[in-house]
Amino acid sequence: MNLRTKVAGIGHYVPEKVVTNDDLAQVMDTNDAWIQERTGIKERRYAKKHEETTTTMAARAATIAIERAGISKEDVDFIVFATLSPDYYFPGCGVLLQRELGITKTEIGALDIRNQCSGFIYGLSVADQFIKTGMYKNVLLVGSEMHSMGLEFDTRGRNVTVIFGDGAGAVILQPTEEEGKGVLTTHLHSDGTHAEQLAMLNPGSHGGYHLGKENFGYPDEEYGEIFIYPELLERKNTYPNMEGQLVFKNAVVKFPEVIKEALDKTGLQASDIDMLIPHQANLRISQFVQQKLGLRDDQVWNNIQKYGNTTAASIPIALCEAWEAGKIKDGDLVCLAAFGSGFTWGSALVRW
Repeated sequence: MNLRTKVAGIGHYVPEKVVTNDDLAQVMDTNDAWIQERTGIKERRYAKKHEETTTTMAARAATIAIERAGISKEDVDFIVFATLSPDYYFPGCGVLLQRELGITKTEIGALDIRNQCSGFIYGLSVADQFIKTGMYKNVLLVGSEMHSMGLEFDTRGRNVTVIFGDGAGAVILQPTEEEGKGVLTTHLHSDGTHAEQLAMLNPGSHGGYHLGKENFGYPDEEYGEIFIYPELLERKNTYPNMEGQLVFKNAVVKFPEVIKEALDKTGLQASDIDMLIPHQANLRISQFVQQKLGLRDDQVWNNIQKYGNTTAASIPIALCEAWEAGKIKDGDLVCLAAFGSGFTWGSALVRW
């Protein structure tokens, strides 16, 4: 029996609150033209403080995916949850999602994926192995992010803050024996050389090992005082940082490379792609990749203009939107690709 993994149901959720570039210009030195020129972003969504979390948004998206798959919540036999913005440092969001969906009695396994922008593709690859071996029949794969809880809303943090938004996307993955359908191939890569160039360094357990402890202002105490300490808070060193130019230069090389790798593996050409769903990192990156592959506008789905970069959620949100808009139909070849913090990157080809 030659099993493949198919997408049986898909759903997404974005919060109601719309935050425009002009809104951000009220709290930092930036403007709409500057943001749009560099990123293509016009607005993003922020979740409701104290009422919504990475997990609750995931549950909204997952419920839609489950309904569209024609199964019950109790039929889910494994959860894969990708995020960089979990509700808690631990435990991960997988078990919280299980609880939110009201299925803790099923005692199914839950796996948390920490691969940032590539998280959904890494999760898809992992789930694909479980499905193909016959271990699970209904895997719930989720990407969800609540970036707004940890961004720096002042001029110092603008280069990062203007880029990111909140949201969630989910799929139900099932086995299929239909020839040529489902996940055809996945490809995962990483290179940790420049790990700190797109990272949230604190709080952490590193103690300054990687960059030199003198750069962090640790107090001279025998125990503790590494994860959180007064100087850390005084310096406001608990926000993400990004060397934008370095990320851009690497992304525009690795995106086309990993897509070509998937095409070569399956004996297909770029022209065979019906829909490319790139991780929504930067509209300029997506446009470069589109041009490099020779794809038309109607072969690429971009929604970063509306939602910003939602990291692990960006691909499933875009995939769901494209499907809902009728741009992905039965038999279409869909290509997913991502590049992000780590650096990690990956691709997947799916015959819908």
